[in-house]
Amino acid sequence: MMNPISPEAIAQLFTEARTFHAWLPQAVSDEKLQEVYDLMKWGPTSANCCPARIVFVKDGPEKEKLVGSLAPGNIDKVKAAPVTAIVATDELFYDQIPKLFPAAPQFREMFASNKDFAEKSAFRNGSLQGAYFILAARAVGLDCGPMSGFDNKKLDDAFFAGSSWKSNFICNLGYGDRSKLYPRGPRLAFDEACRIV
Repeated sequence: MMNPISPEAIAQLFTEARTFHAWLPQAVSDEKLQEVYDLMKWGPTSANCCPARIVFVKDGPEKEKLVGSLAPGNIDKVKAAPVTAIVATDELFYDQIPKLFPAAPQFREMFASNKDFAEKSAFRNGSLQGAYFILAARAVGLDCGPMSGFDNKKLDDAFFAGSSWKSNFICNLGYGDRSKLYPRGPRLAFDEACRIV
């Protein structure tokens, strides 16, 4: 049985964590980004399929390519962020099943032979991994600004043409400017969102 994590850790991951729209002028190292991935990869996925793929966009021409796919309201946020992660899904994730799930390598064919099942599994598990990604980033001291608000086709054409990767969402990373946070939005109470049966 595992022990509960500290109140400080809970605050960092959940209760005091915020979605940031403005960033301090502080770089994020490549080592820090690897640290994020090396935590998020341990989150559970069905058949250990791990379909998420991530492209970390820092600056220069690649950032301009990304900006070209954004809704107008997100352009300044992405330009100001030290890093923007494209959280994508590999539609051919099942090719890695023999490596990732050696206890049942035959599961590769289960996905490969059923396109609809594979697509739903990829999206579901890739989205789970995207949530693990946010928690991992917070755990290593980064702030996050996850968002939709972009044209998936434009982004995929710019970054993933000719590949089996498809964008899910994007997430700005860095050290957030707390002086520019919006008031925190409310959440539903337990009785509004949950039932125990």
